[in-house]
Amino acid sequence: MSGMVDLDLSMGADQVQVASEFQQLEIREGELHLRFFVTPTQELALPAIIVREVVSAPLDRITPIPNTSSLLLGTINLRGRVIWVADLSQILGESIALNTERPEIPVIAIEEQEILLGLAVDRIVGMEWLSAEKVQQPTQVANSMAPFVRGEWVLDEDIHQRLRLLDHKAIISSELWAA
Repeated sequence: MSGMVDLDLSMGADQVQVASEFQQLEIREGELHLRFFVTPTQELALPAIIVREVVSAPLDRITPIPNTSSLLLGTINLRGRVIWVADLSQILGESIALNTERPEIPVIAIEEQEILLGLAVDRIVGMEWLSAEKVQQPTQVANSMAPFVRGEWVLDEDIHQRLRLLDHKAIISSELWAA
């Protein structure tokens, strides 16, 4: 039959190596987490399973709400659903507030038991597989941040680089929302 292509399914050495590399990519250790900076120097993580969406919200799309807590930037429409957007740095008690003097703000929409909340952050790093078994008790955490930190990974012991894992349930159920 004309137009038929005879596929040779035997693999050469180069093809076996590529197939092996793809198999290694599929083997994941740990759980998927979203890494981000809440201030220019403070990197944190959240479990990817609770992240509904990450958006770059133009500042003019965040509607301020008068007479609300200072940690709330306002509301945004996320695919037809209006959600609160909070400055995560203020929730965590950081002395440096989020820089809102820019065209867009990264917002992490997290969801827990049908509660959807937007957390405004400094910048998004990306998704990474991190081992839950390597999470340690947090060290040297400010009192204002301590209720929201579940643990930390030691990335580099020599320079004391740590990646803190946030407790999303503690953030959503915080009494700060009543303030």
